[in-house]
Amino acid sequence: MRTYRLRTTALATATAGLALALTACGGSDSAGGPAANPAATKSADKPVSTGTVTPSGEGASAAPSAGKATGNGTATATPAKAGSGGRATGGTTGDSYAYTHPCSARNLTVKVTSPTGAPATVRVITVTNNGSTSCGLDYFPTVGFSAKGSALGLQATAPGGLGGAPAYPVHPGATAYAAVDLNPSGGNGPVADEVNVLADKEHMPNADGVSLRLTKPGSVADPKVGLYRTTTRDALSAF
Repeated sequence: MRTYRLRTTALATATAGLALALTACGGSDSAGGPAANPAATKSADKPVSTGTVTPSGEGASAAPSAGKATGNGTATATPAKAGSGGRATGGTTGDSYAYTHPCSARNLTVKVTSPTGAPATVRVITVTNNGSTSCGLDYFPTVGFSAKGSALGLQATAPGGLGGAPAYPVHPGATAYAAVDLNPSGGNGPVADEVNVLADKEHMPNADGVSLRLTKPGSVADPKVGLYRTTTRDALSAF
């Protein structure tokens, strides 16, 4: 199991800017803003198994360079050939390449799912690399929350005291999974109907964030986000 280095930039400093930037697209059909993802549409989270989630059929936000809008209004992506199949290899598809090449939002598909068997407050963010080369993500996504298009001013906190590799590598065609618990303590809080996700705060502007609708709105209090992992099951155990 990898361990990861804690970024020096505090998450709290980005809360207001991220929430405002992502909320700006909450009133339209596009996620991430017209400049970043004009073809993308918001889609409800769907139940999935707690094993590996198949990326297809869970559409939420796809970059225009990665796919095209279908007749039902959901943007779909056509991933590049997997190449390494999720294994660390040399050249442009290995971990070492990912460590020095941050992921581009234009090559990512971001989704939110409701894992079967998990607590009702838990969702899983998935980030799929549709590019032909490996790329690196920050160790966890930045996640905020909105209700009826307005930011709630709450951001999920991530684990501290991390150390290790310089980035989380995502190979071509592979998916990174990160669990989010909206209300781990069961406290009182505002009800969110959207999660606002920035896949990599270290290397992406707020305009690359997406707003994803929750089919089951939930109360948000002291939310937490886990590290990126290779399966939903691993993500759920990473809190």
